[in-house]
Amino acid sequence: MSRLGYLGPLTAGSFDVGPARAHADLNTTTGREHSPAENTGPQRVRVGTDLVRVADVAASVEHFGDRYLKRLFTDHEVSCCRGGPATVAAGLAARFAAKEATIKVLQPRGAIPDWRSIEVRRDVHGRCDLLLSGSAARLAREAGITDTALSLSHEGAMAVAVVVALCGIPGAEVARNIADETR
Repeated sequence: MSRLGYLGPLTAGSFDVGPARAHADLNTTTGREHSPAENTGPQRVRVGTDLVRVADVAASVEHFGDRYLKRLFTDHEVSCCRGGPATVAAGLAARFAAKEATIKVLQPRGAIPDWRSIEVRRDVHGRCDLLLSGSAARLAREAGITDTALSLSHEGAMAVAVVVALCGIPGAEVARNIADETR
C-alpha cells in the first residue's frame, strides 16, 4: 500500500482531469456516459504532472545566475543539487517540474503562488516530498487538500514530476507538509 493508503473505488467524480478534457467518459458506478460538466461532486484526488527540458534550465542558470535561482528555488533546493553543471541542471529541472505540477494540482484562479512557496524537500535518505507554505499552502487549504505525494525523475535531456493530492473537506486537518500560518 502506498503512503496515500487505500483510496477506495475511484469513480469518474474522483479525478480532476483538468479543463482541456472535452470527451465524455463512463461513470464506473452507474455505467452511463456523462460529460465533465455533469461532474459536480467533490474532487477526492487531483493529479498534476510536468515535463521540463534540462537544457532550458541549464541555459537559464547560465544566463541569469543567482537571480534565477533565488527567484525560483529555496536555499534547501539549491543545496540538494550538487555536482557538475549537467547534474545541477537536471536536479533543478526536476524541482521546477514539481512546482509546475503542484500549480496544476492547486488550480489557482488568477495569480500563481510564489515559486518559493512550493518547496521540494529531500530527507537524509534521498526521499523527496513537498512543503507548501505561504500562498501555496493557502490555496491547498482552500481546495481542501489534506496530503500530497511527489515523484521526480530525470533522464538525459528531460525531467518529470508527478504530484498527487488527496482532498477532503475544506478546513479539514492537513498533513505536516502544508504549512499553517495561523498556528
